Order: sequence, then structure tokens, then C-alpha cells
Amino acid sequence: MWIVILAPVVYLAVLWKELPDSVPVHWNLQGEVNRYGSKTEILIITFLPFILYLLFFAFPKIDPKNKLKNMGSKYSGLRTIVIVFLAAISMMVIYTAKHEVFPGQNMMFILMGGLFTFLGNYMKTIKANYFIGIKTPWTLENETVWKDTHAMGGKLWFAGGIVIIITGIFANPKLNGIIFGIVLAIIVIIPTVYSYLRFQKLKKE
Repeated sequence: MWIVILAPVVYLAVLWKELPDSVPVHWNLQGEVNRYGSKTEILIITFLPFILYLLFFAFPKIDPKNKLKNMGSKYSGLRTIVIVFLAAISMMVIYTAKHEVFPGQNMMFILMGGLFTFLGNYMKTIKANYFIGIKTPWTLENETVWKDTHAMGGKLWFAGGIVIIITGIFANPKLNGIIFGIVLAIIVIIPTVYSYLRFQKLKKE
């Protein structure tokens, strides 16, 4: 885990003096740079995996319900997946800052699709808590609603991730951006509405 966290830091340290003061920090759907910023912004992005690691370490200790501690290896796996993803993004940003060439216009969509797929696979194992998962007023209020929402939402996130990966491989960046936006709306809105309806049904029963 520490190798993954430190890899972007070491990579940036090696290239730091070679980077110009103004580096690309944002790209459009065609992979073209549309905003430049200070290389300090890249420094912040590079340390995100480390910051997130500390947060994942702290969450179980401050969780009022003490449910995260009971996840065991599942929690560690979830932490690993998210941190590896952020480290990969950091490496990509540093590479682009040095060469001013985005390494594959669709690569970001493929990485996001992979993340959604893994999160969807893990979602049903997440215990009710205040830090990670589908946190709506209704899932936090009722543990059955939490379980049912995450079981349904996990399947939705997994399927959405597969769709994003497939289109990321075969479609053009502009179409990928549209599909990504649609999938993101679906996997956020539907579980939220479902949690409300499920809560109301249980309340009536």
C-alpha cells in the first residue's frame, strides 16, 4: 500500500525541476488542454492518495456505530481499490504535465468505469455507517433500507461501470462523456429514490 501511495510522490519529485511553472490541469472531452495552472496544484493531487489513506484509517475509529470495524478484509479491499485508483490518476496527471500529452483520451473513462465496477461489487458488504456508501436520510435511519439499497445499488454501479468501460474502449471521447454523464445520473438518482420508497414501504408495514 505504501509503495502505491509513494509512487506518485517519487515520480513528481524526480520530474519537479523539469516541470514548467504553468502546467496543464484540466482537459476537455477531446483530451485537449483547456486550463493551465501552477504546478503546485499537481503537488496537491499527488498527496491525495496519502490523505485518503489517513481518512480510511480514521473512519473506523470515529464511526459512532462501530460497523466499519466489522467489515474486516472487505474494508481493507475497498480502501485499496480507491487508493490505487487515485494513485493511477496522480501518475497520469504528472505524466501529462511533463509531456503535455494526455495518455489516451479514453483512459480516464476506462479507469472510472473500473472504479465503479469494483465499488459496485463491494457495495453490498458495506455496513451501515456515516462515512462511506449510499448515505441518504432513509438508509441511515433504517438498517434494512441500507442493506436493500446497497444490494440494488451495487448491481447498478457494477453494470454502469461495465458500460463505461466498454464505451471507453470502442467509442469516441465526446460520446464517452455523454454516456458517462447519463450513467452517473442513473447510479446516483435511482438508489436515492429507491431508498426513499423502500423506507416508506417499511414504515407503512
